[in-house]
Amino acid sequence: MSTLLRVDASIRLDGSVSRALADSAEAAWKAEHPDGAVVRRDLGQHPLPATVWPTLAAAQVGQQPVAEADRMPLADAEAIAKGLSAEITAADAVLLAVPLYNYGIAQNVKTWIDTLLLDRELGFGSRPLAGRPAIFAIARGGGYGPESPKHGWDHATPYLERIFGDVFGMNIRTAAAELTLAPVTPGMEELIDASKESETEAHEHAEKHGVVVAQELIGRVA
Repeated sequence: MSTLLRVDASIRLDGSVSRALADSAEAAWKAEHPDGAVVRRDLGQHPLPATVWPTLAAAQVGQQPVAEADRMPLADAEAIAKGLSAEITAADAVLLAVPLYNYGIAQNVKTWIDTLLLDRELGFGSRPLAGRPAIFAIARGGGYGPESPKHGWDHATPYLERIFGDVFGMNIRTAAAELTLAPVTPGMEELIDASKESETEAHEHAEKHGVVVAQELIGRVA
């Protein structure tokens, strides 16, 4: 039996496109691999303490965070970090659902990643995640593709690719929906059809990725 770690980052429940894409990928994964286990971490609804990383990073260099508000008991921070590392290391695949907020990733995701990176083995040591699959379910409110007015403004996807692909060595597959704010944003009405088309394609990609990853894991287990 293999394990899929699903990590959600949207602060929304109802109407979240990234969560819906992750649902499609997870459903396809489960359909192919009904005996597989899904472990969930919801950073949107249950973010990590913002003080965990400053506490651990300062301790590594033999100092304390300058501001008392940035501190937490070191033992508590170490327990959180150990749990996060164990959780992702135990996963055979990762499903990461991340919306684009302010052209980048939100603080809740950055805290999670920064805390993981304090475990040097993950990215710079034995790299236990190398070769494992990762599915990105990404929602972007605007359009950021080539020839769009804001091409290059998506600073989240390249960062996630650097960390999970280049640093952790995982094999990445992406399902991304763009223009997701068109149906609810004045002035974007003419982009609603393109938004629906992008979201439909993203769900198709998410389902395909879920199937392929499950088949890969089943073959590996067999």
